[in-house]
Amino acid sequence: MFSLSGMNALVTGASGGIGSAIAIALAKQGARVALSGSNGSKLRGFREQLIEENGGDHVEITCNLSDSTQVEELIPAALDTMGSVDILVNNAGITRDNLAMRMKDDEWDEVIRINLEATFRLMRASARPMMKARFGRIINITSVVGATGNPGQMNYIAAKAGVTGMTKSFAQEVASRGITANCVAPGFIRTAMTAALDEKQTAAINAKIPAGKMGEGDDIGAAVAYLASREAGYVTGQTLHVNGGMAMMS
Repeated sequence: MFSLSGMNALVTGASGGIGSAIAIALAKQGARVALSGSNGSKLRGFREQLIEENGGDHVEITCNLSDSTQVEELIPAALDTMGSVDILVNNAGITRDNLAMRMKDDEWDEVIRINLEATFRLMRASARPMMKARFGRIINITSVVGATGNPGQMNYIAAKAGVTGMTKSFAQEVASRGITANCVAPGFIRTAMTAALDEKQTAAINAKIPAGKMGEGDDIGAAVAYLASREAGYVTGQTLHVNGGMAMMS
């Protein structure tokens, strides 16, 4: 793997299944990680576990991404705590699934606010300090369904597809300053949510995946660690699909 020694990373949604796997992957490669999420007690417990298992001086910063004021304060708080944000991983997201004709305005608004708008605000806030440092790595976690579509998730897919396009635009704006911006698009990943599926449902999903199984959080963590590395400096504006062949993008 690639060394992230001396680099500071901010990961949103860090106490969730994929978020915690990303934080662990970055910490294992030597990064100091600021764990962000809305549940302070979960963050504290995970930070203690991360330090115990991987060492380092990791921190937690509670932030509710549905609150624009808290979002605007997150990057400054991370800068105050760590001195720099070399790596920003926008991982946090929510779903409020419904068929389009039944979808309520608040179901649309909440998903767009957290999954798309908060990602934009954090990218914008990170731009100036990264440009000053002439280095930065931004990795946005999207989804395979942002490229393929999925019934009942128009709000979620609009947000994830929007993040992909937004990332490409940002990548072009900051490339000359040593900053890269990329997406990682997970397919079906084993999390607490997928663990609730019964055997029949799991088998039906696995049948759609050429690899024959769901991915693990570590698969996403490894992809993020690569894109966060110095060695990935010539990779920008890209989406790395990690889905076991479920959707093969060209």
